Amino acid sequence: MRGSPRPITAEDLYLLGEGTHRRLWEVLGAHLGPEGCRFAVWAPNAAAVSVVGDFNGWNPDAHPLSPLERSGVFAGEVAGVRAGQRYKYRITTRDGEVLEKADPVAFAAEVPPRTASVVSRLGHRWQDEAWLARRREANPWAQPMSIYEVHLGSWMREEGRWLDYRTLAPRLAEHVRRLGFTHVEFLPVMEHPFYGSWGYQTTGYFAPTARYGTPDDFAALVDHLHQQGIGVILDWVPSHFPADPHGLARFDGTHLYEHADPRLGFHPDWHSLIFNYGRHEVRAFLISSALYWVEVFHADALRVDAVASMLYRDYSRAEGEWIPNEFGGRENLEAVAFLQALNAALHAEYPGVTTIAEESTAWPGVSRPVHAGGLGFGFKWDMGWMHDTLTYLARDPVYRRHHHGEITFRSVYAFSENFVLPLSHDEVVHGKGSLLDKMPGDDWQKFANLRLLLAYMWTQPGKKLLFMGGELGVRGDWNHEASLDFGLLEIPAHRGIADLTSDLNRLYRERPALWLDHEAAGYEWVSGDDAAQSVLAYLRRGREGAELLVVLNFTPVVRRDYRVGVPRLGRWREILNTDAAEYGGSGVGNLGGVEAEKVPCHGWSHSLSLSLPPLAAIVLEPEP
Repeated sequence: MRGSPRPITAEDLYLLGEGTHRRLWEVLGAHLGPEGCRFAVWAPNAAAVSVVGDFNGWNPDAHPLSPLERSGVFAGEVAGVRAGQRYKYRITTRDGEVLEKADPVAFAAEVPPRTASVVSRLGHRWQDEAWLARRREANPWAQPMSIYEVHLGSWMREEGRWLDYRTLAPRLAEHVRRLGFTHVEFLPVMEHPFYGSWGYQTTGYFAPTARYGTPDDFAALVDHLHQQGIGVILDWVPSHFPADPHGLARFDGTHLYEHADPRLGFHPDWHSLIFNYGRHEVRAFLISSALYWVEVFHADALRVDAVASMLYRDYSRAEGEWIPNEFGGRENLEAVAFLQALNAALHAEYPGVTTIAEESTAWPGVSRPVHAGGLGFGFKWDMGWMHDTLTYLARDPVYRRHHHGEITFRSVYAFSENFVLPLSHDEVVHGKGSLLDKMPGDDWQKFANLRLLLAYMWTQPGKKLLFMGGELGVRGDWNHEASLDFGLLEIPAHRGIADLTSDLNRLYRERPALWLDHEAAGYEWVSGDDAAQSVLAYLRRGREGAELLVVLNFTPVVRRDYRVGVPRLGRWREILNTDAAEYGGSGVGNLGGVEAEKVPCHGWSHSLSLSLPPLAAIVLEPEP
């Protein structure tokens, strides 16, 4: 986006109409040149289009745009335009209605609630070449991925005010490095008019929200995180968009981006509009948006929101409120084709970059390659694990023995997809309370249960995701209008949660036995059937003989001489104990390790006699 804009060619227009243009940001939008700015917008059903803005006194007659062939694109050059000036498109419909619309491919926007687009040229000089080189050679599936989910407007504030991208960068990087996460995931940074939507009601699919600064400022945030060795995942929302009059809705006086029929085009849960994935130009728009955030802002992955709502035509609809597909089924075949095209394009063009689906149903092959009939995502959120685990841990420990299947069921399907285990923002809003609040018992038991939950997640197969505040043991619902209370780190019990999170991440990064997430060879039950004592024991294994034993006690009862079978003799060193005094626990443990004995147990000829601390997890490793 530096220098003169490249010409709009006949090939560009052809690829747009075919739905295969992957870089519409190079063609549409506002592109500054030496003498002014070229504006281009897709509005095929408009009778006339002009650009209005600060540079022409918002005069609708000053700068009409011309149609390019039969593409539906209107374009024109305007002299004297400068970066930072505001603009909109004034669209006259075929019925004579006049609309003023923000640019769908704007690179910047005004700070909401103002709605104009802003002429912008990205000038950030990137310094993350070493990171990008490593990323190109990386295999995301074979490496640890521990994700810290962040809402930029409420992670940290000063005097109640948002911090800008550049101010946040060193503070966030320091916190994430101290905790040991490999990635941050930002709730949508794409421009959105309603702050309370957390970004999930997107209007600017190519514009970082102006609430926290300019596109250059956002680039500086990503760059700094990369230089600190931290990957960046962006939430991205191609499932629906808001009906705000300045946005995509009825863009040229017709249902251009959305379906006209509300049974296809209106989302009943969010009162928003659903993209028409069967329209070629809409597919090109969305795929270009996805690639834009990777190409221009160096994103390492996209987490795609609400995939389930895209896949089913009857999602959240009663009988008679939806239209079957051409074969009479409920599957949205156009959305399936779009998702496959999106994932194929992104993985082909950007080695080491991946996609993550928030998909809550049993749709098969979400994270399987497109050539094998899958949707092509790199990973899928395991919503079932999240639901079952939180339901189980919310129970009083005295009743857990009767619900043992809730904590063991995941092993039935654990390797059917490439899973991410999410404890996300969705679990700590709308009266659900924080992770700490969900735990039963008195305060000591609540903290012990939370430590147990975190250790269970970090030692299960699957990548990890924790929403901000979980590492502090915050109380109450997440409040997007307030900062996290970092003062909690001065309270020992809360500090213990943060220290444990850091130690779990260090254990995860340093032990390849915890990396084999998507193959049954990486996991083996030792004891999954001790419902009476609510104890689990399993082995995690790596490719080159690395091995860890994990034992979890889901009751507040200390279990002495608890025997666990192991596959080898020798000393097994206790490398993590969530009941350690430094985490706020009672200090029950195994004095640093246990010698295996020739006592048969759990199908092996050797076993360990362990002390299981209350509401705690221990991790043991065989000494060489």
